Amino acid sequence: MKILMTGGTGFVGSYLAARLSKEGQEVTILIRSSAEARGVAPGVSFVQGDPTRKGAWQDAIRNHDAAINLAGAPIFTKWTDEQKRAIRESRVNTTRNLVEGVETKPGKSFALFSASAVGYYGFHGDEELTEESPSGQDFLATVALEWEAEALKAQQKGARVVITRFGIVLGAGGGALGQMIPLFKKFVGGPIGSGRQWFSWVHLQDLTEAFLFVLKHPELSGPVNVCSPNPVRNKELAKALGKALHRPSFLPVPGFMIKLVLGEFGSVILKGQRVLPRRLLESGFVFQYPQIEKALASILRPGGETHKM
Repeated sequence: MKILMTGGTGFVGSYLAARLSKEGQEVTILIRSSAEARGVAPGVSFVQGDPTRKGAWQDAIRNHDAAINLAGAPIFTKWTDEQKRAIRESRVNTTRNLVEGVETKPGKSFALFSASAVGYYGFHGDEELTEESPSGQDFLATVALEWEAEALKAQQKGARVVITRFGIVLGAGGGALGQMIPLFKKFVGGPIGSGRQWFSWVHLQDLTEAFLFVLKHPELSGPVNVCSPNPVRNKELAKALGKALHRPSFLPVPGFMIKLVLGEFGSVILKGQRVLPRRLLESGFVFQYPQIEKALASILRPGGETHKM
């Protein structure tokens, strides 16, 4: 299968592109500049263009069987008005432009796998959330709703659309752990706020294998939660991470400090959501790292699983 990927040089995208290429898929990554080409994995091709703008890169979509849409500005930062605009526009505009380039013909199918996030559901305390649960009303939820709506427009062109709602991705060399580990190593890591908020997460390797699984199961379409079947409370995460790093994890970080440093984004950290991957489980997908302790051990040991392509 020939696959075009946006966001293919990022934390998740670079690992996924290499894994798909190893599986025998023909992967092409959309890059913004020639400098990004240095980070493209062996066997992976690239085409240059800005996904947030219309351009010649859209013509490349017609030469592929599927697209994986991962592009989007980082959310793990303080949300200024400018940053919130970048978070929204980078996702919505990229998806709109990608769908515009989709062209299906008789006898030729096309599949769009468009990322979203468990933030789609908003905040529901201890309630278990599945793909059937409604969207929330906070900033991230409204962005996710609009983001997904743009992707679903590809169905009107006869394309199969899968919305992959990611939990917080845990892996070596980046993502959430890239920000958490330094704090623990400096002996200042611990539960955030009450520590009771839910943390829906997924091991990078499980996320990648879930993509391969969905690619091979054409009956799957619509929203698919890509997260561990065992979300944990923040205090459980802190305890497991402290144990894996051989560091104390009892020192709590006051909620008011999180809000002071991160502003509106602090609410996301302090509230969280309890999301389950019902559709993956019902379809027969087996997680290799369903428990947080095993996942962290594989990531943090030298030569851990996320270093293997």
